Amino acid sequence: MNYRTVSQRAADAMQTRAPMQATSTARAQVATGYAVVQQGMPPSVWADEANAARAEELRRQGVIRVVLAESLALYGGALVALLSYERDIQVVAAVRSDGDAVAAVTRTRADVAIIDVDMSGRDGFALSRRLHEAAPQCKVLVLTSSVTPGTLRRALEAHAQGLVDKDAPASWLSESIRRVAGGERVVDPKLAIAALESDTHNLTQRELEVLRRAAQGESVREIASRLCLSDGTVRNYLSKIIGKLGARNRIDAIRIVRDSGWL
Repeated sequence: MNYRTVSQRAADAMQTRAPMQATSTARAQVATGYAVVQQGMPPSVWADEANAARAEELRRQGVIRVVLAESLALYGGALVALLSYERDIQVVAAVRSDGDAVAAVTRTRADVAIIDVDMSGRDGFALSRRLHEAAPQCKVLVLTSSVTPGTLRRALEAHAQGLVDKDAPASWLSESIRRVAGGERVVDPKLAIAALESDTHNLTQRELEVLRRAAQGESVREIASRLCLSDGTVRNYLSKIIGKLGARNRIDAIRIVRDSGWL
């Protein structure tokens, strides 16, 4: 579900469903500085008390309340416009940061949170875990352009209920929202096939954490200090990792694991 697909779908919907214009305009929210707000209201990164009350009204009407976390304003705005044409789905807030996402989900008691894990400068899977802890009733649906077994594994470990490839048909997003809201687990077919065909690296969580920190440029001493290990233990971990992966060196090990989506 690339940007071209989403934006074109939204544009087509506006042209082909002109009779619904007034209704859709009333329902749709407007991206202003990419804080989604109601027409005439000042920008806000999450719903205020009035919008929270509106979210509760939507719940009683059986409408699925969605919070969207997306750093790219144009892409996020296209998604909001696209979903505004779904009668049983309403984006109640759209945000750009992790803290705002948690606040929005808590305030609106959203049914589904859509997270773009490709958002720059942040870990979308960490946000998924935070949302699970703060609002376990909210189902997390992950959007990604990384179709790798590692992505699927990280999503499941982060308590995500669904994983959708950004290159999937636009209709698959709304269908995934409905299924996730209904308690189903949704995995994009391409990601599921990639996971079945892949060889696992059999790295432990501790080994992955050591390698992740090494990939971030931390020295052996820094890794040891952060993980409360000795320098020698960290070196042993790195040697085991290289051996398990059949890598030439630490840099090659990072490349192998990163290419598979485990980092």
